[in-house]
Amino acid sequence: MSARAAHSKLLRVLGLIFGVAVVVGGMVGQGILRTPGIVANAVNSPGLILSLWIAGAGLVAISAFAYVELGTAIPSAGGPYDFVSRAFGPLAGVIAGWGLWFVLVTLEAFLAIVVAEFLHRVGVLPDIGNSVLAVGILALLTLVNWTGTRISGGSQVAFSALKGAALMALVVLLFAQASVQQPSVATEDAAGFLGIVVAMRAIINTYDGWQDIVLFGEEVEKPERTLPRAMATGVLSVAVIYVLVNMALLHVLSPAHMAGSTLPAADAAKLALGPTGDLALTLFGVLSVAAIANLSVMKSARIAFALARAGHLPRKLSEVASGGTPRSALAVSSILAAAFAATGTYNTVVAMNVAMTVALVVVVNSAAIRLRRTDPDLPRPFRIPFYPLPAIAAIGLNLALLAALVFEDPVHGLGGFAFLAIIGVVYAIFHRAGQAPGRDVFES
Repeated sequence: MSARAAHSKLLRVLGLIFGVAVVVGGMVGQGILRTPGIVANAVNSPGLILSLWIAGAGLVAISAFAYVELGTAIPSAGGPYDFVSRAFGPLAGVIAGWGLWFVLVTLEAFLAIVVAEFLHRVGVLPDIGNSVLAVGILALLTLVNWTGTRISGGSQVAFSALKGAALMALVVLLFAQASVQQPSVATEDAAGFLGIVVAMRAIINTYDGWQDIVLFGEEVEKPERTLPRAMATGVLSVAVIYVLVNMALLHVLSPAHMAGSTLPAADAAKLALGPTGDLALTLFGVLSVAAIANLSVMKSARIAFALARAGHLPRKLSEVASGGTPRSALAVSSILAAAFAATGTYNTVVAMNVAMTVALVVVVNSAAIRLRRTDPDLPRPFRIPFYPLPAIAAIGLNLALLAALVFEDPVHGLGGFAFLAIIGVVYAIFHRAGQAPGRDVFES
């Protein structure tokens, strides 16, 4: 084996615990501290609130089946890029891959800024601007990932475990408080259809982040077993945590109180911990958002590596260090994220990300259906149960969510698709020139 070949493969050294940590770590963030207020403002029945959180977990599970089927059949660092390319051709794959890379890089920038804001709230480095501090945070996370796959994977396991423990501690503390008297509200009077739609949109966004476990398909041991178990365990664990957090909040706060708060978890924590409650929630924010930022750094490097390996980014980005990290891909992704953070342009682009992410779920589920017809002999260690109903339901429900997102914010919702269209046009131009698909695009 040549030296070049020895350094062109990712290391298969990650296990089930890491897989669960990726699913849990990708979902659990600041959203669970804020979203209960949005949901309570849309629906005022405690029973309906809890039912919608359970329904949200069900929708995630329905959408996840296709990712697990394709992730076990095509375990690749490209994830959706490889799925969509195989199902719909290279043009669709490039659009999906570049779109996902763009989402992850801008998400890195946004999350680093949020971590900087939380650090300032607790008095850390107050004289350093948010953008400068965010660049430093990205540099630190890049350094952690630079060390190797085992260390970066271990850091994500630690982050996710601490987040889960912190939320469960909050649940225990809140249930130890005196119960608030809840109003008696009939479910049919609690919310109209529009209220339920608003609540479900917020809930689904809070669950978001489960899907990118497939980007580690080349690095997890026995992906045919690890990916299904990690997805099932992660989604179920987060669903239980989210329902328990909402039950605990409703134990000490009325729906009306939650609806009037931008951060109901902080109000509840103050009841349990007094003046230190706000500090505790801020520290949790630092931990939680830093964990997702660290995961985003890992994921953006993997998709950049996969695009480079396929010839859609410079070949240099497909090189892998002896520790298993695609360092060039990691460096380029982090530099781009730092640029977004430093210039403050992340706000606009992040607003486009939600619609692009939902659209990608639709495309991946569509790819699963198409490949069942065009590639029936593809080995599928995991198959979508009750096929094709879950995939069809996922497409319909996510299309409805996408329509709601575009209706609510047409500028950014359609802006994301305009960006993807530009990617497609550029790729088509190279293709007509005889330079794509393939490595020749960046060969010189």
